[in-house]
Amino acid sequence: MEQLITRENVAEAVQAIQQKAPGFVPQVAIELGSGMGEMAAGIQDAVVIPYEDVPHMVPSTVQGHAGRFILGTLSGKRVICMQGRLHAYEGNSAQQIAFPVYVMRELGAPTLVVTNAAGGIEPSYQVGDVMLISDHINLQGMNPGVGVENGFGPRFYDMTHAYDPELRKLARDVAQRQGLGVHEGVYIGLLGPSFETPAEIRAFGIWGAQAVGMSTVQEVIAANQLGVRVLGVSLISNPAAGVCDEPLSIDDVIKAANVAAGNIWHLIEGVVAEL
Repeated sequence: MEQLITRENVAEAVQAIQQKAPGFVPQVAIELGSGMGEMAAGIQDAVVIPYEDVPHMVPSTVQGHAGRFILGTLSGKRVICMQGRLHAYEGNSAQQIAFPVYVMRELGAPTLVVTNAAGGIEPSYQVGDVMLISDHINLQGMNPGVGVENGFGPRFYDMTHAYDPELRKLARDVAQRQGLGVHEGVYIGLLGPSFETPAEIRAFGIWGAQAVGMSTVQEVIAANQLGVRVLGVSLISNPAAGVCDEPLSIDDVIKAANVAAGNIWHLIEGVVAEL
């Protein structure tokens, strides 16, 4: 297996970004999920860098994912934003998916806010609801730490608090002040690109998952190796398979995310302001 995450490769990517944004040191990294890319328009003094212009990065091929970094200011803080993520179902390895997390950390970002569109396993969840991720279950069958030690952190590292409890508390407090109701629950990440079967969703509910998606877990695993604090936020874009009788469609997922993404962005703005 190719060892993508190396000191040399990450340094080359960092240098390419620094050449386009000299002296820029991000205070927060943000990863936007499906249908949320347009929210990045709220970043001021933006420098836009397509993934293709960054060595060792692969392009995003999925509808609703622009595939570029945006560097600028949000709520008075310097941020680097991934306008679109990378997925395993595109044919990407765990290291390709996680690579930008190492790059953003090397640029200076100590905190990662990761978002996604997810199916609601919990029957009480409604389309447009926001769920703070308290933990995850990785069923993607991959992990960016597999292979030769990358030298960025310990070989074996704790995942007890993969999603930082203090950041979740801050997000709950901000949401309350904004009048935004939020849930808190476990996200289960699957490979995709097929949606899950009703039988799978019933099993995941028994395991303790409240929402399901096809992303996020690889980036969060990498962040924990690096000691990066993580806030995870899911937008419930659809009921999971079997929760309702309607067939699932990616177009419906993106449409719902486009409509409700403003709630998550407003929440992120509030959290970033207090970091």
